[in-house]
Amino acid sequence: MNGYQTSEKSEAYIALGANLGDRQATLMEAVTLLDQHPDIQVERCSNLYETEPVGYMNQPAFLNMALTVSTRLQPIELLRAMLEIENQLGRVRDVRWGPRTVDLDLIWMEGLQLDTPELMLPHPRMRERAFVLVPLSDIVSPDTSGLYNTVKSALAGLDGREGIQLWTTCSWHSGSAPSVN
Repeated sequence: MNGYQTSEKSEAYIALGANLGDRQATLMEAVTLLDQHPDIQVERCSNLYETEPVGYMNQPAFLNMALTVSTRLQPIELLRAMLEIENQLGRVRDVRWGPRTVDLDLIWMEGLQLDTPELMLPHPRMRERAFVLVPLSDIVSPDTSGLYNTVKSALAGLDGREGIQLWTTCSWHSGSAPSVN
């Protein structure tokens, strides 16, 4: 993949999380910034869920959500756009799996398999993380090539969903600001 834009759009799924500052406002700002990118359009937005930390436990609870976007960007270029948004929103990488203002993870893109030092697709740990799978289950549809079955089967066999609680719903209206109920 050469990193250049294509004329055709691809569907991608992004997991978002935040546990510092105004978590909900930061997540919605990330959604807005993604949608304002000329080559990314937010299509669907999951509910927002409050989740217990995983890995590094001495930190506040997270808010997590997932998005479906359409993009003309290649996967690495989409990842770089996401990292730039993290930087704009004050992301600091001090502690692995530690506290953060925002985290954007590219989970899946058009069924592509990619294994580079910069990006692995599908995301290598998505099947182990209820905080990714539960929001994804809100927005994947049965016609999404393979992702729907992956999410449903992973959720069926996963422990740890008791650490996830619905925080609020999210309605995204393309071309306008996000509407959070």
